[in-house]
Amino acid sequence: MTHSGAGADGADTNGAGVPEEAAFAQEVPRGEPILEVRQLVKYFPLTRGILFKKQVGAVKAVDGVSFDLRQGETLGIVGESGCGKSTLAKVLMNLEAPTSGSVKYKGEEISRLSGAALKAVRRNIQMVFQDPYTSLNPRMTVGDIIGEPFEIHPEVAPKGDRRKAVQDLLDVVGLNPEYINRYPHQFSGGQRQRIGIARGLALKPEIIICDEPVSALDVSVQAQVINLLEQLQGEFDLSYMFIAHDLSIVRHISDRVGVMYLGKMVEIGSDAEIYEHATHPYTQALLSAVPVPDPTGREGRERIVLSGDVPSPANPPSGCRFRTRCWKAQEKCARETPALTVREWLEGAAAHDSACHFAAEREIGQSAAERESGQGATERESGKQEKQQ
Repeated sequence: MTHSGAGADGADTNGAGVPEEAAFAQEVPRGEPILEVRQLVKYFPLTRGILFKKQVGAVKAVDGVSFDLRQGETLGIVGESGCGKSTLAKVLMNLEAPTSGSVKYKGEEISRLSGAALKAVRRNIQMVFQDPYTSLNPRMTVGDIIGEPFEIHPEVAPKGDRRKAVQDLLDVVGLNPEYINRYPHQFSGGQRQRIGIARGLALKPEIIICDEPVSALDVSVQAQVINLLEQLQGEFDLSYMFIAHDLSIVRHISDRVGVMYLGKMVEIGSDAEIYEHATHPYTQALLSAVPVPDPTGREGRERIVLSGDVPSPANPPSGCRFRTRCWKAQEKCARETPALTVREWLEGAAAHDSACHFAAEREIGQSAAERESGQGATERESGKQEKQQ
């Protein structure tokens, strides 16, 4: 780990050697990593006392997470509440400083940047927040909200062109450009989220981190926002990190999926590998809990019911963090922390990264509707490959 005032190669992030905006102008070939995360850690200290505070522990919100986000892809991140998904997003945006670890954007270390260097990175990495009601300032008009990034980065849109630029963004996200002088309370939830997406697009970023962007919306509105995100990705060649609880939505939009549990990434692979060939017990339990739309298939469907409560991130179990709820747990699971890697005994689509000492596929009863969903996913995957070609 480098000093908090230094980059990955020891360069002072507040002086000479700081990667300027020109360093991030290089194009990354499609399919190559644009964002590289290695052993990322974020602990929140637990203190005791009022005048003289003493640290007595730490909440291990994110603990050793590693993954790559590739150019032009959507990486879905799933997991139950409190597993560290939103904290991970904030650390990647530098809204929270990491405790340790590395975040590289186009090969440049960005986790310790500040000042002008951080400003240059944030132009290219934007965020769409979870709650469309509290993420927009109620005292600002839509024009001011979407145009605010231009105040920070005036080189993107000169002052005389900003109104036209904001109206163009409203049109891109499917809103009437004449709404520019309205306030957030005059819009529905779905329209507000579109405003949030327009604000994220204002600086023409390469990466957008979507932190549960549809969880507060109705199902019909969710579909509209998801379709909009897919359309914008094709139009502007964006890379998404898409955080959500809804596994069906994540499968619909994602090229690859990462599963988090108690601050750690436990499994990562393509959507077909995760949804049809999951090898980690936690992922299998999550998939078995997905509601089935076919009433006739529910009775014979096998549901994995986990015992016990989720451990506290302030005092996680030793070794594998899932072992206290896992039906495969053995003594080795308490002694050794399983690495996120491909197990040598796995073959085919099951041979993907999984943090389990006893990783293996589990046959789960499927209904006709689920089989059709799997076939649909295969067709979507073929369509994605044809687009890339």
